[in-house]
Amino acid sequence: MSVLKFIQKLLKIKGFKVTGFSFKNWGKELYLYVKPYKNGRCCPHCNKRGKIIRIAKKARIWRDIPICGIQVFLVYHPREIRCKKHGRVQERIPWASCYARVTRRFEYLLLIYCSIMTQKAATRLLSISKSTLSDLLHRTISRCRQGHKIRGLTHIGIDEISYCKGRKYATIVYDLKHSKVVWIGLGKGKKTIDKFFKEELSDYQRQQVIAASCDMAQTYIKAIENWCPNATLVLDRFHIVKALNSAVDEVRKEQWRQASKDEKVTLKGLRWLLYMHSSRRTTEQIKRLKALYMNGNRRIHRAWVLGDEFEQFWEFDNQVNAKEFLDNWCKTANRSRLEPIKKFVQLIKRHEDHLLPFVDTGLTNAIAEGLNRIIKIAKNRASGFRTLEAFSDIIFLMVGDVNIPEQIPTCFRTI
Repeated sequence: MSVLKFIQKLLKIKGFKVTGFSFKNWGKELYLYVKPYKNGRCCPHCNKRGKIIRIAKKARIWRDIPICGIQVFLVYHPREIRCKKHGRVQERIPWASCYARVTRRFEYLLLIYCSIMTQKAATRLLSISKSTLSDLLHRTISRCRQGHKIRGLTHIGIDEISYCKGRKYATIVYDLKHSKVVWIGLGKGKKTIDKFFKEELSDYQRQQVIAASCDMAQTYIKAIENWCPNATLVLDRFHIVKALNSAVDEVRKEQWRQASKDEKVTLKGLRWLLYMHSSRRTTEQIKRLKALYMNGNRRIHRAWVLGDEFEQFWEFDNQVNAKEFLDNWCKTANRSRLEPIKKFVQLIKRHEDHLLPFVDTGLTNAIAEGLNRIIKIAKNRASGFRTLEAFSDIIFLMVGDVNIPEQIPTCFRTI
C-alpha cells in the first residue's frame, strides 16, 4: 500500500483523491494536496459537468479535522468551468460548502462538540480561536437553516426567557407536538409576537393551529386570539398552580408577621410543606397541618384546605362538572376572608374561559418548560451570552426544529 493510499484510508477521505502531502511548521501542520475524484468539473448549482475554462493560479486551503494534535489542511487549485445553464462558475468542491474555509467534516465535528460541551473546550479540541469558532458556528447553522420554513405547526406554546443581564428578554415559540423550538425573537412585547405570526406563518398555517398554551400575559393571549381564530387557548397549569401557591404563602407570611416568638415555633418550616402536592405528603406532615386548626392558626389551615381542594379541578374530564366545581370553590374561597385567596379567585374568574379547555385538551406548557431547562443548562454552561444571535445558534442546535448535524452529508460525519 502506498503512502498516499494509507493517508486516504487513515483519514477516511471520500469523494476526492490525495495526490501529495507535506509537513510544515515543524511538523505541527499537515498539508494534503487533493483533487475531486470522478465528480470534478461539476456546476455547484445544477451538478452537471462543464467545460474547463481556466485553473486558479493560487491554491485554496481548507482546514480539516485535526489528527493526533496535528492540524490538517486540504490544498487544491479550483477550476473555473462554463455551465450551459448557469454560465461561468467555479466547479463544485465536494469536501466543503461554497465560500467555506473549512471542510464539511470539520463543520460536523464543530456542531457535535458545541452541542455537548462549552465553546472553550471545543476550541482546544479543534485548535482554533474562540472568535473563529463563533463565526464558523454561526455561518454553519445559518446555512443549514437557510430556506427552512415552519411546517406542521398545530400546537404552539409561547414563553419568554432572559438571555443577558439588564432585563434583556427573548420570546420563544415552541412546537408542543414535536417538542421543538421553531422561532426566537428579541423582546417580549406585542411587536415581537406579532412579528412571528405575521412574517413566519402564512394565513393557511395560522388556520391550522388548533391549540395554544401560554402564561397569563395579556400580550400573548390577545395575539393568539387575534392571529389564530381556530386555536383553543389553554392557560398553562404551572402558572395557575404557582399563583395559588403564592396566595397561600402570602397568608402564611401575614400570620408569621403577626405571630409571637412562641407561635413562630409552630409556623417554622410550613412554607415548603404548603407547596407540596397533597399526594406527596406523609401522614406526619398531614397531622402537623391539621394541628394548625387546634393551635389557633385557622387562617393558614383554611388556606391549606382551599389549596388542596383546588387540585381536584385538574382531574375532571367534563367541562360542565369542572365549571360547577370551580364556581362552588370560588364561592367558598370568597367567604374565607383571606385577601390573597380572594385575589386569586378574581384571577380565575378573568381567565375562566381559557382555563376550562384544559379539561378536554390536557394541554400545558410543560414541554416548553422542559425545553427551557435545556436552554438554561446551555446558558449556564457558557456563563451567559452577550448577544441573542449567539444564544439563538445554541438553542437551534440543541432543541431546534431542524436537526442541524444531519444536514451534513453522511460521508462527512466522522462520529
